[in-house]
Amino acid sequence: MKGNLISPVKDFMSLDPFRLFPNRTEHSFEEPLLRSMIGTEEWPLKAWAPPCDIFETDKELVMKFELPEVKKEDVEVKLEQNVLSLRGERKFEEKTDRENHHRVERHYGEFMRSFNVPLYVDATKINAEFRDGVLTITLPKNEEARPKQINVKVN
Repeated sequence: MKGNLISPVKDFMSLDPFRLFPNRTEHSFEEPLLRSMIGTEEWPLKAWAPPCDIFETDKELVMKFELPEVKKEDVEVKLEQNVLSLRGERKFEEKTDRENHHRVERHYGEFMRSFNVPLYVDATKINAEFRDGVLTITLPKNEEARPKQINVKVN
């Protein structure tokens, strides 16, 4: 039962976020977008999607999200009608002197990811752990969904 077990429902960043930049490596400070990012009081705070790795073992599905510099209290994980939703916010440091920044490439602001969860996941035993900027969500399989060894008798 491997394969597309957890599928994205909604992703604010489902398209390539760099689609507006035909050649990302040759931008200079003279370009209007970069100049506007550097030379104004406004910062590009927009929706983003933290990267997620999903893998499976015999007993569970595991999702790992990269959330560096996000506080535990700024993250919400919810399961509703077999849809697992992750939502939160990475805040830009208010004490940072914005005039000294030459480039801001990391994403800040709100994020939201949602995934369909297979029916064989035991929703009562889902566990979420946040450590070192990585959120790990463990979705245990029901006993019936786990692989079983069947002994074959030879006559």
